[in-house]
Amino acid sequence: MKPRLAIFDCDGTLADSEASIVDAVAAAFGEHGLARPGREQIVAQIGLSIDEFLAAVAPDLSASRAREVLGSYRGHFTRLREERGADPLFDGMRDLLDALHSDGVLLGVATGKSRRGLLRFLQAHELLDHFATLQSADDAPSKPHPGMIVRALEETGSSADESVMIGDTSFDIEAARNAGVTGIGVDWGHHSASTLRRAGASFVARDAPSLRAHLFGNAANDHRNM
Repeated sequence: MKPRLAIFDCDGTLADSEASIVDAVAAAFGEHGLARPGREQIVAQIGLSIDEFLAAVAPDLSASRAREVLGSYRGHFTRLREERGADPLFDGMRDLLDALHSDGVLLGVATGKSRRGLLRFLQAHELLDHFATLQSADDAPSKPHPGMIVRALEETGSSADESVMIGDTSFDIEAARNAGVTGIGVDWGHHSASTLRRAGASFVARDAPSLRAHLFGNAANDHRNM
């Protein structure tokens, strides 16, 4: 059955932002003379708020040093966005968001991005008016804490049993489970389909059309291999 509220993660689900994040992290660590985390180490933690991300990839940093690196990361990320333009949407996601919005499904975002970064991304793609609720790292604790999803439910007057959380990481699926909503995975982002299933995803989409078919309950076109 089609959900009343569909909440999307941003980085790795809507936005193809991996290169920007990896390059900004590498530049920030290099600026401070720190050993740069490997790409796999960075990618595994995308989806956390930036504070928790830094704690995961560089646990030995002092609080003051982490603040310095965080400031540098934000500066480099902004520079890269200005040089390269906004991170692109993944293939088919614009059409999916348009279809859900046109069909009356309430849309939300729950992301480890800052609110400012999220607004810039949505405005760049002329999508801001599609969303009924926006939850960011400025609004609630990082996923897998359920706070962002709970706030989205409250802001839209939706119940957990008529809502879904869609994301590319185990953090998204665990947050969904913690909030009592259905978690749906996508395997074009940062965690594998098997990782998403182990986290409790009810379904893992291999592409935007399979996600669309699943959300609209079109079993005939639903890709069952996931």
